[in-house]
Amino acid sequence: MRTSRWLAGAWLACAIAGAQAADPAAVARGKYLFEAGDCIGCHAGNGTSAAPSGGLGLDTPFGKFRAPNITPDKQYGIGLWSEPEFRRALREGVGKHGEYLFPVFPYTSFTRMTDGDAADIYAYLMSLPPVAAPNKPHEAKAPFGWRSLLLGWRTLFFNEGVKTPDATRSAEWNRGDYLVHAVGHCEECHTPRNALGATKSSMAFSGNVGGPDGQNAPNITSDVATGIGDWSIADIQTLLKTGMTPDSDLVGSGMKAVVRGTSKLTDADRRAMAVYLKSVPPIRVEAKPKSAAKSPPP
Repeated sequence: MRTSRWLAGAWLACAIAGAQAADPAAVARGKYLFEAGDCIGCHAGNGTSAAPSGGLGLDTPFGKFRAPNITPDKQYGIGLWSEPEFRRALREGVGKHGEYLFPVFPYTSFTRMTDGDAADIYAYLMSLPPVAAPNKPHEAKAPFGWRSLLLGWRTLFFNEGVKTPDATRSAEWNRGDYLVHAVGHCEECHTPRNALGATKSSMAFSGNVGGPDGQNAPNITSDVATGIGDWSIADIQTLLKTGMTPDSDLVGSGMKAVVRGTSKLTDADRRAMAVYLKSVPPIRVEAKPKSAAKSPPP
């Protein structure tokens, strides 16, 4: 009798867990966030595949780092990862086996994401068809491929923690702040980096000449001369929806991939991002990157 009760209880627990994993609402929310963060841009070869099966090589001063397979394939993907393990990678930059992840994966921004949003992204990824695509090895230059050195880097530059709302600001501004930082990780491209590859927080959003893959990310602070200070909130919303600048130019390069994601946001979320970006303090830079006209925010 006890055995049968135990089996019944175990079956019920598994059924509940399965129902939670397959929650359509969680999957839909996760898909929305996945697209907002343009995760497919890196994990599917710059959007060239419908599945995040990895492969894109990102050129950096420290070598080429390749995005992994994050489909639920049990051999090559994250099919054997639990939700807490996925959340730990996203928020702490630690892999399934306890290894430090290279910060080319923007966990320095994703650390600000809430547990609920991380769980929803996990639910979405686990709903996808598994793809048996082996991961390609990184091509890091010595000694930058030594994961043991990441402990020092993390001590110096990684501040773990969920994004806390600013009580002095509106709900709309806080939503935009969260989307720009924790989900869209806009700062990762639009901020210059130091010699060790960490973003310079004092120069946040002021542009990055020769950023990832050698692409120039423009100044998107509210500086009028070298940033987007003369853009309206509607201008920023339009760019996030269509990729068109106030000069009727279309963004290209990496920003084109970003717009694929932001175009799927709600009007309210695009406006929230615009409201936040308009509040970023102005930073005057020496000159706009040469390709600034082709790749504005965020």
